[in-house]
Amino acid sequence: MAAGHERVNTPASIRRRIVVRGRVQGVGFRYAAVNQARRLGLRGWARNLPDGGVEIVAEGDPAAVEAMIDWSRQGPPAARVSSVQHTEEASAEPLGQFGVRW
Repeated sequence: MAAGHERVNTPASIRRRIVVRGRVQGVGFRYAAVNQARRLGLRGWARNLPDGGVEIVAEGDPAAVEAMIDWSRQGPPAARVSSVQHTEEASAEPLGQFGVRW
């Protein structure tokens, strides 16, 4: 494979799993997260969880991932976030353009 065509998760790219709890479903949280993540140049996805939370997997520049975590603490205007937990996520699957996952 030619140089520059192989994607490797290096320190220049990190992946985090973010779980947001509170009033975060039915308020446009996932779609606002997609818009924010795309503005930040991140790859990944957001989806609703059965327990009422929202799960986000974000990968990219460390500062951009941290900005996404910070944004998640408030979310869109109608959201009422009670907690945000984030953990390092292994890069098991390649991530594409940020989107909603069902």
